[in-house]
Amino acid sequence: MIKLHDKYFKPFISAEQIDMAIDTLVEEISTDLGDEVPVFVGILNGSFMLTSDFVKKYPKPCEVTFIKLASYEGLKSSEDIQRLIGLTQDLTGRTVIILEDIIDTGKTLAEVHRIFKNEKVKTLKIATLFYKPEAYKKDFKLHYVGIEIPNKFIVGYGLDYDNLGRDLPEVYQIKETQHMTNLVLFGPPGAGKGTQAEFLKEKYHLVHISTGDVFRYNIKNETALGMLAKSYMDKGDLVPDQVTIDMLNAEVEKNADANGFIFDGFPRTDAQAKALDELMDSKDSAISAMIALEVDDEVLVQRLLKRGETSGRADDADESIIRNRITEYYKKTAILKDYYSAQDKYFGVDGVGSIEEITERLSAVIDNL
Repeated sequence: MIKLHDKYFKPFISAEQIDMAIDTLVEEISTDLGDEVPVFVGILNGSFMLTSDFVKKYPKPCEVTFIKLASYEGLKSSEDIQRLIGLTQDLTGRTVIILEDIIDTGKTLAEVHRIFKNEKVKTLKIATLFYKPEAYKKDFKLHYVGIEIPNKFIVGYGLDYDNLGRDLPEVYQIKETQHMTNLVLFGPPGAGKGTQAEFLKEKYHLVHISTGDVFRYNIKNETALGMLAKSYMDKGDLVPDQVTIDMLNAEVEKNADANGFIFDGFPRTDAQAKALDELMDSKDSAISAMIALEVDDEVLVQRLLKRGETSGRADDADESIIRNRITEYYKKTAILKDYYSAQDKYFGVDGVGSIEEITERLSAVIDNL
């Protein structure tokens, strides 16, 4: 992660990937032009790195020149395209290849075509290292494209954010961090996790995602993911982590405007925790904390036995089953405790006391995140 001015950017395209894309452009263009000596025109400021690396790799004689256009102000491409440096040589009858660092809306490209309309060139072709198809609004043909990218702001390899970042050898994508509070809520059987999740959901306007509820919903409604999960369950196999992640992703997408999420029942393993981190990172967000309710084993046993008197659940009525459930919980939680502690995101909270007292303790942790 890097910070330029007031914005954060995350790694997006490596120097190696850029180099491979330039190799491909060089091969395509040199093959098309044969022995013809082209004039490569770099569009300043952004294409200075591309033009330099490109012509160094170009295997045949060529000429190079630059024009300078300005269209960006901060993060947005402005309507006003200014030509600051123009052509200084006669290009009549020449094959001209425009080398652009990036083409998004195509406004700069429209100005390029206007400039060369009166130059009487033999052929005008457009080559761009990066291309945003979602943003492109013009009909001009792009003859050579290095890498197609989503319509998000990028910096590096000649591209800048308010004059910073052009010198970076790789490309970074703006991190549009959503101001979310995303919690992984854990607690042993009988700790009152479900009750507290309801209070926290209401207090902080969070979406409670229970893995069990998500599975039941998908299976009941016979969604593609639900049927896939059921096919594993019917065979007695574990549902692959990716299926669970895809279900969670769907829930997150449904609630894209939420203040955050409470994940309940997931993750259970180190691999699942990493997968959840990757999922949240893809949403430009992150897990804020793992909060675990901590309750003495004997208190848990007595709570569950008492609950079993009215719940009708067999696993709440047998003390040996209860103790086994608690033991299993600690085995799973220990792994995750280490994982989130390494990120300074693990918080243990005393789960003994009244509901209100425990809620207050949980709230103190969340308020300080």
